[in-house]
Amino acid sequence: MRCDRLWYNARLATMRGDLPGMGEIDGGIVASSDGRIVFAGAASDAPMFDAVERVDCEGRWITPGLIDCHTHLVHAGDRAHEFELRLDGASYEEIARAGGGIVSTMRATRAASEAELVATALSRLDTLIAEGVTTLEVKSGYGLSLDAEMRMLAAARRLGRERPVGVVTSFLGAHALPPEYAGDADGYIDHVCTVMIPAIAAAGLADAVDGFCEGIGFTPAQIRRVFDAAHAHGLPVRLHAEQLSNLHGAALAAEYRALSADHLEHLDEDGVRAMAAAGTAAVLLPGAYYFTREHRPPPIALLRAHGVRMALATDCNPGTSPLTSPLLVMNMAATLFRMTVAECLAGVTREAAHALGLAADLGTIEAGKQCDLAIWNIERPAELAYRIGFNPLHARIRKGE
Repeated sequence: MRCDRLWYNARLATMRGDLPGMGEIDGGIVASSDGRIVFAGAASDAPMFDAVERVDCEGRWITPGLIDCHTHLVHAGDRAHEFELRLDGASYEEIARAGGGIVSTMRATRAASEAELVATALSRLDTLIAEGVTTLEVKSGYGLSLDAEMRMLAAARRLGRERPVGVVTSFLGAHALPPEYAGDADGYIDHVCTVMIPAIAAAGLADAVDGFCEGIGFTPAQIRRVFDAAHAHGLPVRLHAEQLSNLHGAALAAEYRALSADHLEHLDEDGVRAMAAAGTAAVLLPGAYYFTREHRPPPIALLRAHGVRMALATDCNPGTSPLTSPLLVMNMAATLFRMTVAECLAGVTREAAHALGLAADLGTIEAGKQCDLAIWNIERPAELAYRIGFNPLHARIRKGE
């Protein structure tokens, strides 16, 4: 059997859900052709391969390529001053209501060209790639006008052309209220639904629509209108929900069969049940939990008990999670949320793929899927969540290359 490339003498953490644990296979091989996996398993079970290139992994571990399923990678400026304010006791909500927060980044982002947005995002993207990320999601939401939001999304699309990485985009117009709509949140939501979503959908710039359902964001009724508009234009939805309070946004997301509900520190059991019934993934963001010094973790035990998929992501953003390390995210999830090593690694592979609606193609090592791999200089997968400030990546494979 002919193949383009064969990795052998490897230990595999396939992350296949039909195998116990992390789907570990000793003495494993992975074969690819035309960018897709044609075999992954024990060498003793493999057919005879005539490979154009053979790669001896020398006993290294191979996992699926990592997936960062929630980022705000494209933006201008930073919010280091607000970090200092928080150290002095100001809350995230107080800073936002005083004109800082998302609106602060909006001003810098509106002033930046598409080329400038790409250039600043590439440095953050390169850090993610260096830790094994092969696919990531990028949200808009710092433009808050049609022109600026489209510019952000176009910049995000360009990242996937500038680097060998898959980029999924989410339109997050319902992120904050721009100054020109001060005191008129319903008017801004009208604009999002009747002008922005139709234009962005027509331009093919977004793969999904997101929103921020929170006291300093938008109400469930307003988010419902956004979701209706998204579905009318054939776009799936996801939602920032239950980060600072419980407005039952996760249940609303589940009602719309959202791909994911994200943050979830204040999620209750009714919301968990709704997510489980809808198949909506929970995207947990320990970087934001840590950076904002939150004390209430997401209800991991409830999510676990009801079988809700738990994905992990960096939430890379300038205000509440200036983080570009999926490896540190795994460590934080293990130490702060008490997730297991298997849950952490699944969170940045298999479950992250589900959160993006890409599980048919990504997230596990098995025949038929895209050949996105990360090869590690480790003795056991636990090292990926155990070490801090140490990157054991040996090689990163995207579409078999």
